[in-house]
Amino acid sequence: MPQLDTSTWFITIISSMITLFILFQLKISSQTFPAAPSPKIMTTKKTNNPWELKWTKIYLPLSLPQQ
Repeated sequence: MPQLDTSTWFITIISSMITLFILFQLKISSQTFPAAPSPKIMTTKKTNNPWELKWTKIYLPLSLPQQ
């Protein structure tokens, strides 16, 4: 029964790995990735509340005139 010749396996496996590496590199380098997101400048809008439009005085019981 003849023996299996394994002398070429090393070069075959190495060349296959190199070929796959090159193919993956070419595939990845052809992809376009989106740019990094830039921070959005947030501006806060001042809301006018109805109680801020009028001036109201708060009367404390101790500040009322004596009767």
